[in-house]
Amino acid sequence: MGETYIADGSRYETMTYKRCGKSGLLLPAISLGLWHNFGFTDNYNNSREILRAAFDQGITHFDLANNYGPPAGSAEEVFGSILKKDFASYRDEMIITSKAGYDMWDGPYGEWGSRKYLVASLNQSLKRMGIEYVDIFYSHRFDPETPLEETMMALDHIVKSGKALYAGISNYSSEQTAEAIQILNKLGTPCLIHQSRYSMMDRMVEDGLLDMLEMNGVGFVAYSPLAQGVLTDRYLKGIPSGSRASKAHFLKPEQITPELIASISKLNELALQRGQTLAQMATAWLLRDKRVTSVIVGVSSVQQLNDNIDTLNNISFSKEEEEKIFSIINEL
Repeated sequence: MGETYIADGSRYETMTYKRCGKSGLLLPAISLGLWHNFGFTDNYNNSREILRAAFDQGITHFDLANNYGPPAGSAEEVFGSILKKDFASYRDEMIITSKAGYDMWDGPYGEWGSRKYLVASLNQSLKRMGIEYVDIFYSHRFDPETPLEETMMALDHIVKSGKALYAGISNYSSEQTAEAIQILNKLGTPCLIHQSRYSMMDRMVEDGLLDMLEMNGVGFVAYSPLAQGVLTDRYLKGIPSGSRASKAHFLKPEQITPELIASISKLNELALQRGQTLAQMATAWLLRDKRVTSVIVGVSSVQQLNDNIDTLNNISFSKEEEEKIFSIINEL
């Protein structure tokens, strides 16, 4: 990995780019998330290979947050180190994002949505990554104890101070989002994007949020498109050791029921008929919706990354396929 990195000259030829809401910004349909696999505990050269392979294939959007690791903060440091070595001359071709909202440091100013926390956190993130600004900065979650005006005024201040180009929100409900959009519009820093969990198994955003974002010209980016690995062929024969369900951090073994496996098997059969893996079909299912700007994928190898990008070869569904899928996922 010691050789000088030169990006692939044809990197923009095959990636699909989608407009983010009504803004001027285009995002790749597949974005790379650094939530897992990019911390100090992970293999540095593997992280570097994944980032190079992503950029070489037209992925320009790299999604981070202050607490990604482990340990918290280390994903930004690792990314910053690779950025300096490989991507310094490509900074203007990249969309680098960060967020603040969850627990990051001790004491009363280390989480939630105060102006103090958001501004301090972004300053730390910029230092860790060795950059002067992020492209998008998010309030990572709604803070019920802080006036929404304060949180949104902090985002407005951050954009106007040049430390972020755009403001976004993440994990806000439909009502909270509507109010946040209104406040930001009044301040003159429109909300660019909303990021939330979305998959065939977790369809909460379909209850009004996606419609409301479209109405307001705000983009939407989905994370956890595979529902922590459930929407893959990994659990069809039980829970393998080393899987997320076996470690029980976010996904509990008791969630993998026989009924769930039966439904996943049906989806898997349909995916194979389409010439896709179940993971690819699950991602394609989200991207078929014009309101979804981009899907964030997490990968632990270049092979996984390539499999995710191959999803883009087939993101349209026949009416019959759509009906079949709805009948299966409506039971989940």
